[in-house]
Amino acid sequence: MGWYRRPFRFIFDAFRSYNSNITVHRSLIQEPSLRTGCYTDSLKPSFTKSRISEFSQPIFRNSALQNGFKSIQSNSPFLHGVKRFYYVDRYQVYHFKPRGFKRWFQNPRNVIIVVLVGSGVVITVYYGNLETVPYTKRTHFVVLSKSLEKELGETQFKQMRQSFKGKILPPLHPESIRVQAIAHDIIEALQRGLRKEKVWSDVRYSPESVGLPHETSGHDILMGLGDKVADEEKWLKEEKWHKDDEILDDHWVQKSRKHGQEKGMKSESGHLEGLKWEVIVVNEPIVNAFCMPGGKIVVFTGLLNHFRSDYEIATILSHEVAHAVARHSAEQISKNLWLAILQLILYQFVMPDIVNTMSNLFLRLPFSRRMEMEADHIGLMLMASAGYDPRSAPQVYEKLGRISGDSALRDYLSTHPSGKKRAQLLAQAKVMEEALELYREIQVGRGIEGFL
Repeated sequence: MGWYRRPFRFIFDAFRSYNSNITVHRSLIQEPSLRTGCYTDSLKPSFTKSRISEFSQPIFRNSALQNGFKSIQSNSPFLHGVKRFYYVDRYQVYHFKPRGFKRWFQNPRNVIIVVLVGSGVVITVYYGNLETVPYTKRTHFVVLSKSLEKELGETQFKQMRQSFKGKILPPLHPESIRVQAIAHDIIEALQRGLRKEKVWSDVRYSPESVGLPHETSGHDILMGLGDKVADEEKWLKEEKWHKDDEILDDHWVQKSRKHGQEKGMKSESGHLEGLKWEVIVVNEPIVNAFCMPGGKIVVFTGLLNHFRSDYEIATILSHEVAHAVARHSAEQISKNLWLAILQLILYQFVMPDIVNTMSNLFLRLPFSRRMEMEADHIGLMLMASAGYDPRSAPQVYEKLGRISGDSALRDYLSTHPSGKKRAQLLAQAKVMEEALELYREIQVGRGIEGFL
């Protein structure tokens, strides 16, 4: 009854017998040498066509079955498929080909395509996010959008107000009134300097709560407003700054301005549109002040205790507002992104500690100090346009250096230049002369527009 099953059973037994023969003769294959790492003539696989033919002769007596099995041999992925991953040189040495992306990159055409596409993407992203800084006309790469930068500044400002809850001075406090008045002058000067229509709101003090302010007597307010005359007289009695030696490492500012004017570069000021400027004074003994993206100004009473005159406060606030004008926060985030990518690449070849130290010493810190110098120059023009004598700025920075503790290594190991160096830079004739000319025009009632 099962006569029709006999040919299939005969083929199955023949194929099993063939596999057993191959298994027996695999002992003839020698183990590869660990030193050479490749196959030689003595290491060739023993299941060649001649040997397979020798094994199959006693099994397949029918020529038709022999021809059919030969076709199976030629199409078998187990016998000849591995040849795709190695090649034999003229010395009959077997060289295994790399697999995966390494094999793909061995093709020069693929490498050229990757390089061209990658270069096109990098160039498009870089030149598509270049902006021109007001006054210095320096072009910088900023990948952070203006809306996101503003949102980050407002979020950070809310968090800071929450962290200093109970320590924010009320709006009618004398120090709050004085700081708000100085900030208002600087913002108006910024408006004239950018030659823009008034698209942002007036500066207002941001109290800690919306309810009634803390109880403050009218005598305290009058005393606070009357301190201005005493502070100015005290400042006039102090020793003025005299320029001794000029240092020339900020010539990049003048070169950048000249290059920008020749090219007709337009300063980027779109991030200043629609800003809601706010000021708070925090009762903390911290000698610091800063301006967040989005026009949020924070001043600590520790700074006001050391700098009592309006000229000094105007110098510091102008510097901090200049950081917001130049988008230094967004630029720092963009630079940190590129530096992180560079560090990941260097980690493959150099110890991480060395990479971190070198990147901070030669990349992050120099960038930060250059941005501080740029903010000094823009701030000097802002305070002069606001009606404050710019000759007081070098003295303020030198005093700030003494308070923070200047050292010989500060110009190399700190994010800010030393106070003495900043004073020397601002006392140079090119920068100070321009600010003094602007200040004199303001004093006689002729305001200059578009100076940024």
